[in-house]
Amino acid sequence: MKKIVLKLILFLTITGVPSLKAERSSLVAGETTPEFLVRQALANNPELNFFVAEIAAAKGAVRTAKTVRNPELSSEVGYKNSRDNSGGGSGDGAILALSFSQTFEYPGRLALRKAIANHDLALAELHLQQFRLTLAARVRTLAYGISSAQQKSVAAREVTSRFQALSDVLAQRPTAGITPQLEARIIDANTLAFQRQERDAALAIATALAELNQLCGRSADTPLTMAAAKVQFIAASLPRLLSAARANAFDIRIRQVEFAQQGFKVALSKNERFPAIAVGPFYSMENAIDREQRAGLGISLPLPLWDRNVGNIATSKARQQQAEASLAMTQREVERRVAQNAAILTAKRAQIDNLQGDELAKFRDAAETADRNYQLGAVPLTIYVETQKQYLELVGALAELQKDALQAAQELEILTGLKLYGEGQQR
Repeated sequence: MKKIVLKLILFLTITGVPSLKAERSSLVAGETTPEFLVRQALANNPELNFFVAEIAAAKGAVRTAKTVRNPELSSEVGYKNSRDNSGGGSGDGAILALSFSQTFEYPGRLALRKAIANHDLALAELHLQQFRLTLAARVRTLAYGISSAQQKSVAAREVTSRFQALSDVLAQRPTAGITPQLEARIIDANTLAFQRQERDAALAIATALAELNQLCGRSADTPLTMAAAKVQFIAASLPRLLSAARANAFDIRIRQVEFAQQGFKVALSKNERFPAIAVGPFYSMENAIDREQRAGLGISLPLPLWDRNVGNIATSKARQQQAEASLAMTQREVERRVAQNAAILTAKRAQIDNLQGDELAKFRDAAETADRNYQLGAVPLTIYVETQKQYLELVGALAELQKDALQAAQELEILTGLKLYGEGQQR
């Protein structure tokens, strides 16, 4: 009879511990979603200003490349003393000379410079798009990581509370024999282990939150609570991903633009073998013994005798070969990364499908059932402890699987332009 009363007291004590559902309901107020944070980061991230400035600088270079050189005006004003050595007359007077010239580039040179500058602008725009997509991926990864850590923290707190309540009750009971003493020590040890898991989850939240806040342009200590959400993943065949990567991968597109730009640089270096011509009128006047005036049209150009721009041509051709080799290597690298991330996403997606649905709910119910039955003496301590551990391990395993799958899916999005994930509400 005394044993039954003690078990009843133990049962009533432990059933007063808040459940995981109650913990989840307390997170409703002030929650935010990963996609909201992505939009906020794309609007407020300070690093975006660097790429915006790069585009502005490239636009300025385009404007400079298509601008014709300013004309040049030369003038001379002075004094002239003229004397005849044969004993003739002499005289003094002023001299004046004016010339105006306009430089004309060799045909096609301005167009080549403009094409090179336009490719710099295209590169700046591609780098901005790549950074925006990479920033969104990082913010989304951190946000889902915080959401998973919150769920792990709540689950660990729930299990810790069960063991702590059980330990408190057992500490008040007189122990008879070695078995109850050993069971009490096992329960205390597991309580400490579960408390450590709870603290680790809280630390993961704090470190991720500091980085996430700064990516969103906020103070690092701004509080944030993530809504419980899961990610839905979409299947895609490897040939489709490879085809999309060849057309959409930022790394390949950047190398293609660089290769095309280098071709224009080779053409420009060849064009610069030929000189620019300066043409313009001139006028001069001398007023010493006699008044003399001259007017005409002048032409000046450098003679390409010693410098035929051979060195620049060889350099630009070598750079073009490097750009071609870099493009080929990048294409192979992108295909490898696509294949690897596709394999990771497929494997993780299959494991997630096996664990999602009712599996997590079943293990949560099993942990609660084991707790009730252990208090009634129907379940041994080993099964009770193992059930709680497996429940926490499943929560952590599902979080890790979703993290790995999300990273692979976002890497594929950057490489292919295809979005293979979507946000769904956590059940």
